[in-house]
Amino acid sequence: MIEIKKNYDLTKLNTFGISAWAKFFVELNDEKDLEELFLSPEFKNNQKLFLGGGSNILFTKNFDGIVILNKLKGIEILEVPTKVPTRVGTQVGKNFVFIRAMGGEIWHDLVTFAVNKDYWGIENLSFIPGTVGAAPIQNIGAYGAELKDILENVEAYEIKTGQKKIFKNKECEFGYRDSIFKNKFKGEYFIAAVVLKLSKMEKKNINYKILREYLEKPARNAFSIADAGGNKIVEYTPKIISDAVMAIRKSKLPDPVLIGNAGSFFKNVFVDKEKLQDLLQKYPNVPYFEEENGSKENGSKASVLVKISAAWLIEKCGWKGRRIGNVGVHEKQALVLVNYGGATGGEIKNLSEQIIASVRSKFGLKLEREVNLI
Repeated sequence: MIEIKKNYDLTKLNTFGISAWAKFFVELNDEKDLEELFLSPEFKNNQKLFLGGGSNILFTKNFDGIVILNKLKGIEILEVPTKVPTRVGTQVGKNFVFIRAMGGEIWHDLVTFAVNKDYWGIENLSFIPGTVGAAPIQNIGAYGAELKDILENVEAYEIKTGQKKIFKNKECEFGYRDSIFKNKFKGEYFIAAVVLKLSKMEKKNINYKILREYLEKPARNAFSIADAGGNKIVEYTPKIISDAVMAIRKSKLPDPVLIGNAGSFFKNVFVDKEKLQDLLQKYPNVPYFEEENGSKENGSKASVLVKISAAWLIEKCGWKGRRIGNVGVHEKQALVLVNYGGATGGEIKNLSEQIIASVRSKFGLKLEREVNLI
């Protein structure tokens, strides 16, 4: 039985700590309650906003509709192949494992569950704030990994019909911090659960420069062993890499419990090779990364995109550590906008617009927000 509340305070349900109110509010704790929710007049006759951890949202006003808080819980290792459609060519049981997690689970709790069992593929995504249900919408990513690399499918309910649909990985149309749920089907589906495909075999990804440098420092917790010839071998586990990612994130990102923020507020910027060369002529030290776009199926070659660090662009415009009244840019990470206390969503939005204008003026590049504005 669901309980729909009126005039609900959302301050504690967004990591910016912005004061905002919802006309209606309901907490969803059981997948079976969806049918009752979909039939309720408050749901049918109002705007809808699904919330998870509230870590990727900025309220600039009250929400004149119904807010649904996803609190569906549960993590399980699936029996294969009875409960999940498998990809062609996978050696299920020997090399891979499938994990189903409900949308209301805290994302990092899922990571912890997996790395403690020595499953590979999710460790680079440690300590990302938010819930499992929000992860596919954003195609969360960090330190050279993205959700799309490990996601098998998404279980979602169509809002109009109440029908359940399984979206396979390709059907989610994942892009950089993007998916079909953020564009074509925005607001049309409620994500109830995801299924991940993780590796039982070592599949480490430590190519990202900051992560690699952290792990290669002498005092890190890698297992050092020697082979028969006495040569030193450094061996990593998923938990060691996860712990490293957590340490790096904690050193750079403020705790939203202590100071309101939503993590990275802006996306990195993609440019073509010609624009990159123009930037390098003026700014030889501009940090950039080359990423493959697309797959190499059927012998086709994936295109290469160049990603420019948005944090570097913002810092070069003089914003890092700058404060304007109740809001500002974090002193250790230029991607993070913060609420020093008492800020409105409008103040943070205005700050972001000033930063976007500065980057456009100085570099001729357009920053895009990663955080959703309401």
